[in-house]
Amino acid sequence: MPHVIDHRGGVRSIAVPIPDNPLGHTLVHVLETDRGPVLIDTGWDDPASWDALTAGLTACGTDVTELHGVLVTHHHPDHHGLSARVREASGAWIAMHAADTEVVRRTREAEPGTWLTYLIGKLAAAGAPEEHLAPLYAARAEGRTRGLPEKPPALPDREIVPGELLDLAGRRLRAVWTPGHTPGHVCLHLEEAHPAAHPGNGRLFSGDHLLPGISPHVGLYEDPDDPHYADPSPSSRLRSSRGDPIGDYLDSLERIARLGVAEVLPAHQHAFTGAAERAAELLAHHEERLGGLRALLAAPLTPWQLAETMTWNRPWAEIPYGSRTIAVSEAEAHLRRLVKTGLAEPVPGSDPVTYRAV
Repeated sequence: MPHVIDHRGGVRSIAVPIPDNPLGHTLVHVLETDRGPVLIDTGWDDPASWDALTAGLTACGTDVTELHGVLVTHHHPDHHGLSARVREASGAWIAMHAADTEVVRRTREAEPGTWLTYLIGKLAAAGAPEEHLAPLYAARAEGRTRGLPEKPPALPDREIVPGELLDLAGRRLRAVWTPGHTPGHVCLHLEEAHPAAHPGNGRLFSGDHLLPGISPHVGLYEDPDDPHYADPSPSSRLRSSRGDPIGDYLDSLERIARLGVAEVLPAHQHAFTGAAERAAELLAHHEERLGGLRALLAAPLTPWQLAETMTWNRPWAEIPYGSRTIAVSEAEAHLRRLVKTGLAEPVPGSDPVTYRAV
């Protein structure tokens, strides 16, 4: 039986499984409108996920062919993955923030070899050991693309514009830009009275930005073909003026806290109240982490060494290969924040570049 929750007021959620992922599932929300149901996210592109989504829609009293549109909180495959199949089955439009649409376009057009070359250079400059780089060298030499999506992600045909009410007949849903987890992540604020009369300003579809029990990954997003990133060295990238994802995320948390919503409907875990309090917890978590990383940089460290030393949800030795690359990206995002705020600096002449506290 599909796992469906009725949140009342024309809002339901369907648990769509994510294969081989500890998160378990994505909560795809179904929003009734006067023109037909609209999905908020779609789930991973996998046969079992598709079956769960379609069965869930049936349990909601509708069908995938009746969908009017898809609002994507961000481009990650557990949120955007099934968008193409939904559009093929229903003719529904797909909307996303322009910054994440650009990431999708880049992904569709990029040659796998280009990305592998960039990733190798980036990780080598971050101090990755040879045993981590060897599989990437082999994949590039053999032209392998294992692990990449079989079909390119769907290119959205509408833009979610921050601050504007979305064109949803009979509903008041406003886009709130919350960069950090991705450059174009959006939360969606349902500016309607809570159906259970909870105090507060409506409900918030928070995607991955605000989750009740975990902190989302915040790393660096870069274009391998952008001349600005032709030099992948940490020294060049971390002093870049092109972005500060940790700073963006912290600013976005404060913006969401000010909304005063009655309830949060996230894309993982479960619905919860106390958005401002949860935002405050996450702000404190990142400030504590930044302070802890600055203390670690009393002795110069490469980004890889810093990632090895950071506290994760398991010991470094137990972190899977692919997750280590993601962890290094998160370490670099925190390093960029420290460099931008004048609390750390690269050590001149080090190779690979190490960083120290200021």
